Amino acid sequence: MPVNQEKEKEQPRRRQARGERRIAQLLEAAASVFCSTGYAAASTNAIAREAGVSPGTLYQFFPNKEAIAIELSERLMREMRETYGEALAPVAPATPLEEAVAAAVDRFIDFNFRHPVVFTLMHGPDVPGRIAEQHDALHAALVTRIEVLLTSYLPDTPAADLTRTAHVCVAMYKAGLELVLAREGAERDAYVQELKNVLLRYLEPLVGDCPPVGTSSTPRTPAP
Repeated sequence: MPVNQEKEKEQPRRRQARGERRIAQLLEAAASVFCSTGYAAASTNAIAREAGVSPGTLYQFFPNKEAIAIELSERLMREMRETYGEALAPVAPATPLEEAVAAAVDRFIDFNFRHPVVFTLMHGPDVPGRIAEQHDALHAALVTRIEVLLTSYLPDTPAADLTRTAHVCVAMYKAGLELVLAREGAERDAYVQELKNVLLRYLEPLVGDCPPVGTSSTPRTPAP
């Protein structure tokens, strides 16, 4: 291929790469602004200022604040779905319930620590309806993943009962997450452990002495 043609192809690729870097920069700035002021009080000027660019540069990529929030939410939702898949995969044989609960909570908490804007967008007032729809879809996906995990321990439980239990687990986690994110250091760690304890004490009476599917029964000491 002639050198001139290679250069002509390379230039659009470079422009595209620069554009992706700028979008990532703007989304990172938006996450910071949303966390500090909330979605309703945030502005495109504040986001541009946080990103170190002019408002005109921001408008080259996003027409308004809502478009920024939706793009940010979509990217985070994709990553969160991957986290759900890893954290709530069917457990390996002989995995104690306590270990499965702790591993799932740790992964979820880690994700929210790394992306605190998720909590802001999911629970803040006046967020775009598109984000609310994403949240509902994500909630349904999370419930389904928990149902799959619970099936490993409760293979003979009716589907309706598994769904109910999964919904309660999600509600407990969301309530505990708000408490956890409001703390720091050792106090935060203590609240994370309390959240694990609450979930375990709810699930243990349901599971009883049943090990995951495919394992032999090993009695456990009931939670106090």
